[in-house]
Amino acid sequence: MSTPTAPRRKGTFFPPTDATDLDALMDLSKFLDHHEEPAALLGPDGDQIPLPLEVYNTLTRIVDAMRAHRAVVVAPIDQKLSTQEAADYLGISRPTLIKLLDSGKIPHETVEGSRHRRVELGDLLDYQSQRAVERRKALRTLVDDAEESGLYDVPAEDYREAVRAARHEIAEEHKG
Repeated sequence: MSTPTAPRRKGTFFPPTDATDLDALMDLSKFLDHHEEPAALLGPDGDQIPLPLEVYNTLTRIVDAMRAHRAVVVAPIDQKLSTQEAADYLGISRPTLIKLLDSGKIPHETVEGSRHRRVELGDLLDYQSQRAVERRKALRTLVDDAEESGLYDVPAEDYREAVRAARHEIAEEHKG
């Protein structure tokens, strides 16, 4: 099965599959790898304009992704997504997303005259960032607690045996 060359959805771009286009992508990638300063955009009439640093950095990231044979999605931060699209983006089920919306953890709006909801892409990005901070904080707490308890001083086999014993104990509790 071949990779599509045309966008399936608005804003989704796939890496080229044609040999000529692949060669052009590799040439562009090599060019970007050897230049750290923003380039200029050259128009068909010879006019040129310098690329702003953010545009240059974005272009570099897009080319890197396509060179790695990954599709790229370009979307404005305020793009509205359906609940299914938002759930897919976060990699969770739609019912789980609905719970997050209902609990107020992710802002949303209701489409006038219906029960359908829309979520802004920016709000999903904020939620992801917040969750990443929470995970790092929880991991840091676990590591600190383990260090304070001296768990890093326990031989690995002793730890494995303690885990086996705890699992056996839990299994026995569930039997009775």
